Amino acid sequence: MIRVLVADDEPLIRAGIRMILDSDDGIEVVEEAGNGREAVDLALRHAVDVALLDIQMPVLDGLSALAELRRAAPSVRALILTTFGERDNVLRALSDGGAGFLLKDSAPDELIHAVRAAAAGGAYLSPVATRHVADTFASGGDAERGETARRRLEVLTGREREVLALLGEGLSNADTGARLHMSESTVKTYVSRILTKLGCGNRVQAALLARDAGLG
Repeated sequence: MIRVLVADDEPLIRAGIRMILDSDDGIEVVEEAGNGREAVDLALRHAVDVALLDIQMPVLDGLSALAELRRAAPSVRALILTTFGERDNVLRALSDGGAGFLLKDSAPDELIHAVRAAAAGGAYLSPVATRHVADTFASGGDAERGETARRRLEVLTGREREVLALLGEGLSNADTGARLHMSESTVKTYVSRILTKLGCGNRVQAALLARDAGLG
């Protein structure tokens, strides 16, 4: 059972997310928080697997809560609930180890998929959010960014590129292993090697790089 914490300062939003997630037999919303400080405290107290964190919250915002969780409970996978126009915030969340991004108006099945992917060690990128987030890594136009990404990927072997392509789709290690007929531990080794070669701090950064390079 995947234990989830939902943090948002709007009770109606929390109720909607809880209703969607509780409809899945493998997911249980164990706690709700109305601010970032409460989210961190509850996540530590109840040993949650995944924390859904809104960015804009009182007392402690979602990004600061993410940073605290990464320090105090690195096993907690944090998904950021985002809206348009928050690219700088998303970049900060990437550097702090967020497990992915989800728009608040996402479809119910996308929300469930994101939680499952995060819990399994994957990185979930909402397709719509990714198109907006990718701009944070651009120093020039789309063509220039794509060419830069492709040059960075030249250090990878063919098998590493295959793993990276699936990482870019948001697949978990287990799903990637099933697709490529590898064990989950082997996939973890590949992912670690890929992150080191590409100089990426986490799976989400690598996934965005894969998308920029046109993998998949």
